[in-house]
Amino acid sequence: MCGIAGFVGPGTRDDLLRMTRCLADRGPDDEGFWEGDGVHLGHRRLSILDLEGGAQPMWSADGQRAIVFNGEIYNFAELRKELEAAGQVFRTDHSDTEVLLAAHAVWGDAMVGRLNGMWAFVIYDKKSRRLFGSRDRFGKKPFYYHHAPSRGLFAFSSELDSLLGHPDVPRGISPLALRKYFAYGYVPAPLSMTEGSRKLPGGHSLSFDLQSGELRVWRYWDYQPAPEEGVPLKHRIEELRELLRAAVRRRMVADVPLGVFLSGGIDSSLIAALAAAELPPGELQTFSIGFDVPSFDELPYAAQVAKVIGSRHRTEILSLEGARNLLPEIYSRLDEPNGDSSLLPTYLLSKFTKRNVSVALGGDGGDELFAGYEPFRALRVARTYGRLFPCALHPSIVALLDRLPVSHRYISAEFALKRFVRGASQKASLWIPVWMAGMELSDLYECFGTNPDLEEIFSEAIEAWDGVASTDPVEKATSFFIRLYLQESVLAKVDRASMMNGLEVRAPFLDIDVVNFVRRVPASLRLRGGATKYLLKKAARGIIPDNIIYRRKKGFGVPVGAWFASGDLRIDPAVQPCPGVAARLQDEHRARRKNHRLFLWNAWVYGEWRKAR
Repeated sequence: MCGIAGFVGPGTRDDLLRMTRCLADRGPDDEGFWEGDGVHLGHRRLSILDLEGGAQPMWSADGQRAIVFNGEIYNFAELRKELEAAGQVFRTDHSDTEVLLAAHAVWGDAMVGRLNGMWAFVIYDKKSRRLFGSRDRFGKKPFYYHHAPSRGLFAFSSELDSLLGHPDVPRGISPLALRKYFAYGYVPAPLSMTEGSRKLPGGHSLSFDLQSGELRVWRYWDYQPAPEEGVPLKHRIEELRELLRAAVRRRMVADVPLGVFLSGGIDSSLIAALAAAELPPGELQTFSIGFDVPSFDELPYAAQVAKVIGSRHRTEILSLEGARNLLPEIYSRLDEPNGDSSLLPTYLLSKFTKRNVSVALGGDGGDELFAGYEPFRALRVARTYGRLFPCALHPSIVALLDRLPVSHRYISAEFALKRFVRGASQKASLWIPVWMAGMELSDLYECFGTNPDLEEIFSEAIEAWDGVASTDPVEKATSFFIRLYLQESVLAKVDRASMMNGLEVRAPFLDIDVVNFVRRVPASLRLRGGATKYLLKKAARGIIPDNIIYRRKKGFGVPVGAWFASGDLRIDPAVQPCPGVAARLQDEHRARRKNHRLFLWNAWVYGEWRKAR
């Protein structure tokens, strides 16, 4: 895993060095630069494959194309055979980077449709005087850019802080991105937190013409369901098992030690079991962390799975209070605010894992693909609620629920019920974003002005919901979670937490063959009645223990609500966009009149990000 940076137009070598060296955590093993033709390319390397021959920027054998690349292409060996048959000559033994260069020479921009992996790259074509950039289908690897036509500048990087290392990239905060951050808990692409900087969304490519200065961005892939009826359940189960086995096998190719994150939930346990089957007994390394507070600890489940699959299991038990003291150090290093509080345990797990291996497999993507989140189960109830209770009654119901005692337990029924009613009172395309929103809508209005346009604030969520041709709400919800939540929250969290520790994390569930299989599975086989992950659980039977498959879902959480209630964690209202609202919500939370943990956490993360800059 690596970091990339570069620009075309005004700037110096010192600017390139500053941008690239800002990415040292992402690539601690080596750095490389190239300048010419008005193009500046920089690279930081974390060596995983082709340790001797994979230095970047890399040039094609004919000297016509250069690439800076962050990611891994898991089907590069198969692609290489095709390209050799097409006349391409390779100088390295097994470099996926060189395969990308040859693929662009033969297939042009359409090459990305053939890739199975995770990537963010830029290719410079000397003959056409053109840059071509792309980001993988799910946005597993980040890609920021800035385009200033009046100055002839196009700059790009793996991280926002690195992009801002170029002196001509503006640093002001985007008002729209700020509103969206406090609504979602993250900044959705194509926006970034700073004005004038953009994120290339997952499943998109871009080109920049050096002669005309034209920038073009387009979508090359989108998740669209295409359910196939009439396939026997046993055939689907076996096909899913085989696809997951192949996906795990592909992601176990590395020239450095490899392990698996093991939480004890169904997703990571299944990946660990499949990985263990690919190795001699006792060779797979698995990693878990636990906390000294039972309601936040899953170590017994992870230990059970490790024993069943025969892995060399390593655990570390941490103090939640000690972990809390690390928060300022960790969150000050974020290039952009991310309100997923599980970044803290993910960071600690990555740090622990990196002591032994440089690559880890994880279970990310399983919940999004197989309808594993609670909002999937709430969809049917929301439709019933809308039929039973007229809109005029919604404010009274909300006011009644607000009188319930506040709880700061990890999974609080009181908190979930209040959230459900507020979301179900909206139109269907707003159910999920309001359920998951970082602020109550009334507080959002007060903070950012009277009645801000919800359709503008949650435009990405509405687009994801409406962008699916199916009328099935489960399919529409799947689109939201894959297009938006997975990319902007979950994968961004994992990328930042792991890269701070120089660890590469791979996600077998997001193998494109697995995803295309899921697209063909009817929603009723993913969410069956009230049972989430129905098909995945059937496929896991016999591979991992039943009590792991059917136990209640438990996230990678930390008690931020209790921390704010006790005063162990505080926000500084002065650095918030709405100091008066921030102070009031903090006071209400500490007095246990209301549960504002999501807002307070987002505000605290935003404050640490601001202070670090």
